[in-house]
Order: sequence, then C-alpha cells, then structure tokens
Amino acid sequence: MRTNFDVWAPKAGTMTLLADGRKLSMSRGENGWWHAQHAELTGDIDYGYLIDDAQTPVPDPRSRRQPEGVHALSRTFDPDEYQWHDADWKSPGLDGSAIYELHIGTFTPEGTLDAAIGKLGYLVDLGVRYVELLPVNAFNGTHNWGYDGVLWYAVQETYGGPEAYQRFVDAAHQAGLGVIQDVVYNHLGPSGNYLPMFGPYLTEGKSNTWGDSVNLDGPLSDTVRQYIVDNVLMWFRDYHVDGLRLDAVHALHDERAIHILEEIAQETEKCARDLGKPLFLIAESDLNDPRLISPRNLNGYGLDGQWSDDFHHAAHTNLTGENGGYYEDFDSLGALAKVLRDGFFHDSGFSSFRGRAHGRPINKDVITARQLVTCIQNHDQIGNRAAGDRLSASLGYPQLALAAVLNLTSPFTPMIFMGEEFGASTPWQFFTSHPEPELGKATAEGRLREFERMGWDPDTVPNPQDPSTFANSKLDWSEVEEGDHAKLHALYQQLLTLRRERPDLMDPDLRSVSVDFDEVGRWLVLQRGETAVVLNFAGDSREIPLPISSPQLLLQTAPAELYEDGVQLPAYGAAVLAASNGRM
Repeated sequence: MRTNFDVWAPKAGTMTLLADGRKLSMSRGENGWWHAQHAELTGDIDYGYLIDDAQTPVPDPRSRRQPEGVHALSRTFDPDEYQWHDADWKSPGLDGSAIYELHIGTFTPEGTLDAAIGKLGYLVDLGVRYVELLPVNAFNGTHNWGYDGVLWYAVQETYGGPEAYQRFVDAAHQAGLGVIQDVVYNHLGPSGNYLPMFGPYLTEGKSNTWGDSVNLDGPLSDTVRQYIVDNVLMWFRDYHVDGLRLDAVHALHDERAIHILEEIAQETEKCARDLGKPLFLIAESDLNDPRLISPRNLNGYGLDGQWSDDFHHAAHTNLTGENGGYYEDFDSLGALAKVLRDGFFHDSGFSSFRGRAHGRPINKDVITARQLVTCIQNHDQIGNRAAGDRLSASLGYPQLALAAVLNLTSPFTPMIFMGEEFGASTPWQFFTSHPEPELGKATAEGRLREFERMGWDPDTVPNPQDPSTFANSKLDWSEVEEGDHAKLHALYQQLLTLRRERPDLMDPDLRSVSVDFDEVGRWLVLQRGETAVVLNFAGDSREIPLPISSPQLLLQTAPAELYEDGVQLPAYGAAVLAASNGRM
C-alpha cells in the first residue's frame, strides 16, 4: 500500500493528485514541496498531477514507470519487491578490464532487456568484464538512441520497464559481468519534458547544444541537484548497477564552489561504503581536463574515469586516412604515440579544430592509464557519421585486426562497440520515432542540413524517422560464424584473454609506457614491461626493429617473421611479442 505522494512544485498555486481515478488535494509543505498523505492506495496504480487549474494530468518527475508513454500517467513501482540472486558477484571496479557498449533496441532482433539476457553468455565467452548500456530512461516514441529521455527515473517501457532492468543486471552479475549505465544529466529531450511546469529545473539563457541548461547553480538549484544525486543513487541501490557513464559533462553549467560532478562523486563514494562494494563514475568530456579524474584532496572532482576522444581520433585517422575536421591534428603516428605515452594529445597545445590552445597535461604520478576509456568505435563516432557506417564499411580484415590489437593492448581501459568484435556489416545510424509529425520532420530536415554544411552527399543521409533506419541498425548475429567475421571474432577473444592473463597489458602506470615509431615507415612499437606490441600501418611489408632480443610470439594477426632483434610484418600486420629470456 502506498499512502504518501510528494512532489516538488514551487511554481504551483495549487496541486491535485489524480490517482487510481480519484482526485486528492495536496497540501503545500516547506521549500516548494507538496504532499498527499494517507491516500491509502493499494497495488500498482496509475497517477499524475494536476497543476493549478489544469484539466490534463502530467507525469511524476520521479516516475518509475510510464507504461503508456511519457505523456501519460505514471505507474507506481516498488523496487524492493525484486528478489536478487547476485550476492556472489564481486565487482573489480574500474580495473582496466574491457567494456562492451551496447544499445538495447538494436543489440537483439527483439530489442528488449530480456532478449539481451540471452546474449550474456556470448559476452562472457568474448572475454569482456563490463556491459555498458546506452541510456534506457523513458523517451517519447518506441525507439531512440536514448539521449532524448525526459523522465530520468523511469526505464523505457519498450525495453521491458524497471522489472526487466533488474532481471538484466541480476543475470549479468550471475554470469560474472558488471553493468555500467549511461545517464544524461545535461539536457532533456524535445517531447514529454514537463519538468519546467513544476519548477526551475532548467535555466533560461544558459543553453548548450541541446537547449536550455539544467539549473545547477541558479535560484532553487539545491533541489534540482538533489534530483540528480538521488537518480545516481537509484541506479546503485535499486538496480545494483556497478558504474555510471555521465554523458557530455562539459555541457553541465555549474559555477558553484562544489561542482555537481564533485557532489556526485562524494555521494557515490558514500553509497559504495554503505553497500560494501566498489562503485565508479566515468565522464564523457572533451575538455581534456585532468581535474575531472584527479582526487578531491588534490582539488579534483574525484571521478574514476573519462572517455578519451584523443585516442579514438588518432587511431581513426591513422587507420582510415580521414583527416578533415577534428581529425586534422591527429594525422600522424606521432600524434598516436603521444596519446599512448601521455593520455591526451591536446594537453595545452594548439587545437586547429577549436582555433585555440586546448587541454592540460596529465600528472602521471596521480592519474593512471586505466582512468581513460578508449575505443576505436563507439555509438557517437559511428552514428554521427552521415550514413552511420562502421570501420568495417571501408576497412578490410587486416586493418580491423590492427585496430583491435591497438585498442586491446593499450595501457587504457578498452571499450568495444557492439558488433565491432566481428566486423558487423550493419550500420549504426541515427534513428528516432517522434510521434509528433512536425517534430519528426524538423529532426530529419535538421540532420540533413547539418551534413550538407559539412559537405556530405545528402543522398547518403538516412531519414532518422524512417523505421527502416532503426531496423537496418540491428546487429545481424548470423555474421559471427562467417568468414572474416568469425576470424575477427576469434582474434578479439584471443586479445581479451591475453590482456587478462598478461600482467604487462594490465599495468596502469603511464610512466612505464614506451613508444617508438617511424613516421615514414608507418610502424609503431608500444613497449609494456616485458611485452612489445608491434603495429604496421603501412600498406606493404615492413621490417621493424624491436626492444627485445630473441622475441617470443604471443599473438599475430598475419604471419610474422621473427629475427634476433626485429620482426617482419605484412601490410597492416600486428603482433604481440615478449622476450623469451624474460628481459627486454
């Protein structure tokens, strides 16, 4: 039985709870909170709020379920009713193990959390440690990337809702996999955002890429910040999530002395102590600011990790030859070598894309390599291309294998985007399902204009509202066992096994990383302790000198010929070597 309903609505003159078909007047409390006590409603009931003289109810800002969509009534949900079976799961924290990023709607044909449970065994066999889910909070429509969410506490109903989410995390933990949830606190979607009707959740005049900024530092922002913090704790406590990926934190406008990221980190640390297990936070940021992942006692925010765009850009440019836009500065093996040694490429130097100096150096005595999450592909870097084309659309097996070795033997925490491990031929495109015709038309036309300005052929830009755009982005699982797809999949398994079993490849100390390269010869050697990773980016064979005598071959992507102090690699070949006598 639920007897109390509380909602923050400082803007309201009157508030009425509509619950289970009954209208109940609410009383005004302190600090803008309204209360309906002793409602004596039993079971899961549908409810909403009538603000002032409104005749149409709006959902609860903290709604846990929206079975009829984000414009309809909320439904109660008690997370404590679920019986968990994951007591034996021991999270290793952010320890450099591989992360697998996936989108629930396109990961399986069914596009549900329960269907994804059926693929957990596959991920265990692959050798990853964590599954990272793109946002699952409630959005308008049936399918979406997830970044148009408007109700941060509700799990999207078309994915299965909150009970299915609990089943997924429970099953993942029982299988030995951790779960990271991608959350968005920097903006809300264009349809179904009723928060401004309740209170100043947004700040007019302080906008970011997606519209008005969330009110983190203006009047009445204390409650808005608590709304975010409570959501963070919900994922950890009610859904047993191990970590959160915080979307685009550079878009969080906060001028308070204690930044919202620091506050989130503090509360996460307290929650970890209460629960007796590691919890971690990973930021998406293009600031190249080590403050995000520096300890709070050194004036940092205390986040555990952040995505590394610089690694992706340097890898992509050297693999594909694309060097326009933000790739321009990364068009050299020297840029890749700097990222491998220093974590950031732009660490106070000039950024041509921005037209100014950018970033700050990482203090290697304080920050470890595993705090940087790296990838050669992710949802943004694929989906924000005009056609949503993966590397597999333009690169053959040798180059895809080279890319895999680069990422999975790097000093950083590697992330794999779903399907990458078998060179999926399906694209991953930008898709939406806005029911409002005008919004759908505006979304499609806006995306077309954006790519036309960038010089893309408009005929290559799929309509995000066309259902086929969503359908085309679903993985074709039959590919896993076919030809070069199967060969690449086996390589990923071998690399992930090698990463787990060879301590050099899990060493987080950036100070111990050594890189040698030849810009003209197009080869690079990454030295990690007694292990050398040799990469040939050239389109023909190369003889590459080694920092190893009498090398032992641990892994190769194509036949390699070993010498006393060197190795011959074919075009786009890669190898992992060790000193046979245990010394470099």
